[in-house]
Amino acid sequence: MESLIAHPGGCHCGRVRFEVLAPEHIKVSDCNCSICSKSGYLHLTVPKSRLNLLAGAEFLTTYQFNTGTARHLFCRVCGIKSFYVPRSHPDGYSVNARCLDGGTVKSIVITPFDGQNWERQYPQGHGPPLPE
Repeated sequence: MESLIAHPGGCHCGRVRFEVLAPEHIKVSDCNCSICSKSGYLHLTVPKSRLNLLAGAEFLTTYQFNTGTARHLFCRVCGIKSFYVPRSHPDGYSVNARCLDGGTVKSIVITPFDGQNWERQYPQGHGPPLPE
């Protein structure tokens, strides 16, 4: 397993700041569901223990729709969703790789994900196992 490093990131206005522990070479998913395709979200999914909110909890607001399982967390000032609790992994976080600060990620492999047909791919209600 590749060693983990701290990648800092945040929202557009800078009020929400976080750190995520992930490899230097990351793998992300490009989902085509209604909300991800409209926002250009690139998913770096990690266990909850690997995301540390550094600042801005008071600026986060939650949006839920459909099953209500996913908790989409947005900065209420600039509207950016830097990370959220995904329906596929309610025990983890999905970090928007586009919200990571420059300088720590060495490479990104982007894999398309058919979120429009999520239920057919994961009828048991959750996605593949989270990385360790």
